[in-house]
Amino acid sequence: MSAIASAVATAMIVDDETPMREQLRSRLQQAWPQLSIIAEAANGIAAIEQAEIDRPDIIFLDIRMPGKNGIEAASILAKQALIVFVTAYDEYAIQAFERGAMDYLLKPVEAERLAGTCERLQQQLEQRRQDKQAPTIVHNQAAQVEQLLTQLMQHQGQNREYLRWIQASVGSSLRMVSAKEILFFRSDEKYTLVQTEQAEFLIRKSLKELEDELDPKEFWRIHRSTLVRISAIAEVTRDFRGRQLIVLKGHTEKLEVSRNHMHLFQQM
Repeated sequence: MSAIASAVATAMIVDDETPMREQLRSRLQQAWPQLSIIAEAANGIAAIEQAEIDRPDIIFLDIRMPGKNGIEAASILAKQALIVFVTAYDEYAIQAFERGAMDYLLKPVEAERLAGTCERLQQQLEQRRQDKQAPTIVHNQAAQVEQLLTQLMQHQGQNREYLRWIQASVGSSLRMVSAKEILFFRSDEKYTLVQTEQAEFLIRKSLKELEDELDPKEFWRIHRSTLVRISAIAEVTRDFRGRQLIVLKGHTEKLEVSRNHMHLFQQM
């Protein structure tokens, strides 16, 4: 590791999956022991708010997050910190990162790749400390993020095919469940519960996989363990404890909105 590693540097990790944040924190402690992880956030909106408070030098940003994704958040965060995207995105997106000279890590993060990223970050931080043009460097990074965001959004709009059918086993038969029938998904240990107005099914696909494959304009994650179809929401209420609860059309169960996802219903 470079001698630059002795310089004090701070970082924030942003990912909506707690195990992923913990894994990256552990890997960073091994690759760059002097780096101080001063904050974590579970979505883009929280990351922007936390970065204003803690002012980290580096932000490791997941891309697939509810509310405001990593690239959207980076359009703001890149003006104040070095950005490293942590992604399971497709090949097109990786090419876009490389053309824009933005650093990225693929999930699951490999130790050797992370070590190289840490080395580059140390060099960039040292350059910013020594260079009187540091504001220009930050501005250039922010411009790269804006360009990257435009490229990816255009690509997604033109080429993205979202999941329209869910395959669920019912005894010895296979049931095809239309995404338009589904009220919500809920993780249940090794399985995921699929709830429609008429029935419920169990599938082996994880909630994270479903979130990546479903249209984010149709399904929102409202809790660590719950994805809900937006058009199935009848109303959002609050109970006596101040919790947000979703009332569904054609279903008696109320779904709780976790604190990390209350921003989805900011008007309340």
